[in-house]
Amino acid sequence: MRSVLHFFLFTFQYFVFFYFIFVNSFYTLSLLMSFRFLFIRSRSIVDEEYEVMLQSEMYRPISIIVPCYNEEKVIVSNLKSLLTLHYPEFEIIVVNDGSTDNTMQVLIDNFSLRKVSRPYQEFIHTKNVKGVYISLDYPDLVVVDKENGGRFDAVNAGINISKYPIFCSIDSDSLLEEKSLLRISEVFLEDKEVVAAGGIVRVLNGCKVREGRVIEVHAPTKAVEVFQTIEYTRAFLMGRTTLGNLKALLLISGAFGIFRKDLAIKINGYRKTVGEDMDFTVRLHRYCIENKIPFKIIFIPDPVCWTQVPDSWRSLIRQRDRWRRGLIDVLLYNFRMSFNPRYKTAGMIGFPYFILIEFLGPIIEFIGYVLIPVLWIFGLLNTQFAIIFFFVAILWGIFITIGSILMDNLLFIRYESLKDVFKLILFAFFEFVFYKELLAFVAFFATFRFRARKWGHIPRKKMEKTV
Repeated sequence: MRSVLHFFLFTFQYFVFFYFIFVNSFYTLSLLMSFRFLFIRSRSIVDEEYEVMLQSEMYRPISIIVPCYNEEKVIVSNLKSLLTLHYPEFEIIVVNDGSTDNTMQVLIDNFSLRKVSRPYQEFIHTKNVKGVYISLDYPDLVVVDKENGGRFDAVNAGINISKYPIFCSIDSDSLLEEKSLLRISEVFLEDKEVVAAGGIVRVLNGCKVREGRVIEVHAPTKAVEVFQTIEYTRAFLMGRTTLGNLKALLLISGAFGIFRKDLAIKINGYRKTVGEDMDFTVRLHRYCIENKIPFKIIFIPDPVCWTQVPDSWRSLIRQRDRWRRGLIDVLLYNFRMSFNPRYKTAGMIGFPYFILIEFLGPIIEFIGYVLIPVLWIFGLLNTQFAIIFFFVAILWGIFITIGSILMDNLLFIRYESLKDVFKLILFAFFEFVFYKELLAFVAFFATFRFRARKWGHIPRKKMEKTV
């Protein structure tokens, strides 16, 4: 029995070693591919073109859907920012999903809302809508007050009442840059096959906000926020860019994405799951492929949405627990697509990525960290192997992360102060000392409770206090 255990431990350590080589090789290739694409994209951005588009009739009107639940602290700043967006024709639909705080009253008081008998056609079934309001001050602002049904249900209610052919879903704690809508909607004009597009989501924490606008970009002060800033930069500029170019993008963030309304109705809107954003994107792939509809789902790196991330370890753990459960639910619900050539690159690249790296990665990583002391206890720890593993799993990962930070600031120059850039680089080292291990721990144990449906809610801060 002891010899069998020794053989298993000996074999598994090499499996972990080669798995990390595989993962880091993929990320390195992603970094190189992303740099090439982002370099070309950054050179092609001409603001004058968007000004011409703003003055012309070459645009598609957009419905901006803002689901909110207990957002009294941030909803006013968010809406004031949205109302000043540079876009020729749009409507804003705020869906109050049964808030238990003063969100509804805050909206009524700040935007002079009046209840109206506007027709509500239920293309997608939702919880009961209690009332529809319009603003006397802002004709294009609509507020839907409904019973609590969850974020997915709130977005579906917004889709039902929207009047334009494409809609943008944005979180109520997020801010769009002035020209983000112009930049992301441009692709719907250039290519009729585009059915969905996602922009980049950046961390708002630490930035200076005035009247709903980000006027100064800084790295956050809290370690938990800095780690997430690094993580978002790497995930969007490397992961989303690479998968998008391979036509295998299975996730458009709910914080900022634009979709065709007709197809959203065809797939019955968002499904009840804690991973509704990824599930919606995956089902768009499925529907278009199964019905032989030419389509493209793309990621665009320069339209920016600023969002608040958890500012406490407790909130972060709750969020990542939910993300993990959502990932597993989506993979199981759409499992027919996995490694299935019928679903093209979504099935042959997108799904393998999320199964082999996003799902299995934290499990193998957690076991790998636990394995070293176990091997030492049984006297099986190979010092040479431990050192090689350290370089492969840790230092290689750090260099990839630093590469994504430098690529971001070389091409898009988001941080004016080099101090902020150096801060992110410094924390890239600490990320692999504590943060990555914490997330692996959370993901590992969340795997065993993925059937839990609780969505959870992260406390918000007023936008003006994100400095």
